[in-house]
Amino acid sequence: MSAAEKLVLIVGGGLAGLACAVRLHAAGVRPLIFEGSDGVGGRVRTDPLDGFLLDRGFQVFLDAYPEACELLDKKSLDLRAFRPGALIHQTSGMERVMDVFREPRHLLESALSPVGSFADKLRVAGLRLRLMGRTTQEIAVHEDMTTESYLQRAGFSAAMIDGFFRSFYGGIFLERELQTSSRMFEFTFKMFSQGRATLPAKGMGEIPRQLASRLSPAAIRLGAPVTQIQPGGIVLQSGEKFQGDAVVVATDATTAAELVPAAGAVGAVWRSVKCLYFAANRSPLGEAIIALDGTGAGLVNNVCVPSDLAPEYAPRGQALVSVSVLGSVDPDDLEARVLAELEGWFGRQVREWRHLRTYRIERALPRQSPGTGFTGPGFREQAGVYLCGDHNWSASIEGAIHSGLRTADAIVRFFK
Repeated sequence: MSAAEKLVLIVGGGLAGLACAVRLHAAGVRPLIFEGSDGVGGRVRTDPLDGFLLDRGFQVFLDAYPEACELLDKKSLDLRAFRPGALIHQTSGMERVMDVFREPRHLLESALSPVGSFADKLRVAGLRLRLMGRTTQEIAVHEDMTTESYLQRAGFSAAMIDGFFRSFYGGIFLERELQTSSRMFEFTFKMFSQGRATLPAKGMGEIPRQLASRLSPAAIRLGAPVTQIQPGGIVLQSGEKFQGDAVVVATDATTAAELVPAAGAVGAVWRSVKCLYFAANRSPLGEAIIALDGTGAGLVNNVCVPSDLAPEYAPRGQALVSVSVLGSVDPDDLEARVLAELEGWFGRQVREWRHLRTYRIERALPRQSPGTGFTGPGFREQAGVYLCGDHNWSASIEGAIHSGLRTADAIVRFFK
């Protein structure tokens, strides 16, 4: 049987499953995706609401991701970039910290900012230079520890760690304790240094939509949850059975562990987040930048206004405000408490905001502790069943796509 006659069943239509399917299709192998929900994208989706575009949890696409950018057509995504830096909410007000390599006009302002010492700013510059010259492969074998320990060892002050790194990387790792692998920190710091944090003009959901458009509509079955993996096949919740030449489980780690316990899959410990969206008559920031909580005293971790960099996110004359709250704590009056807190950031204008929707995402990001990331080939295989996803490489968009591509490559090699 030729490769063109082979059929690969893919469980899960997130980025890993889509990347795997696209690579298989390009190699002449027929993929068939089974997605349990009503759309592709997994944790990367966008919902339209009253003229607004609401990403399911605030997230960004780093346009320096090597494999994701090679696979995707960045031009058609129409990426819009955040400014390289952040506004830090302190008890004394908002302070600005910018990447002065890209915006040198803010050199003096950033150097004199009370967020960390001048020596801390020099350490950031030194870290940037070191990691810019380090490959992902070198990062993958570098000594691993918690990000907090890594920053302390690098000499950063407690004021810099608490006032900047906990909030900035809290929005990336979805935890302010900085217990995530330092390899993940090095990788993301390198990506931020080499490229830009961006949003597709029409929402993050454009990323999986673009990948799905490269497949035949018949290659994706939506509303088709899989309940059982069998040798060479799968069973749907409806009772339908399908046989293939290989099976790929491209789900999150918890679902993979339930479907393929014999493969030694371990369910993830999850980072949770709540993303609140508000409609405003004007942007509280007025620029394409992220605002962070530097006090650690409130519920809010970060605020941004997607419509400041991509007006398509909101109807004409309105602004879309995105607010992230980390963790599983979920008070009944969450929206009211968040608005009261943000009034201290932005003043009375917050009282005019209209709540649009709150996303409570329990499985937002798998915890990536030291020693768990950037190891192995990016997938696991047992008896013709392949497990792929960001939990097999790095908890990121790049990690999901890397895992999907490496899985497809292994299958194609096996068939040949």
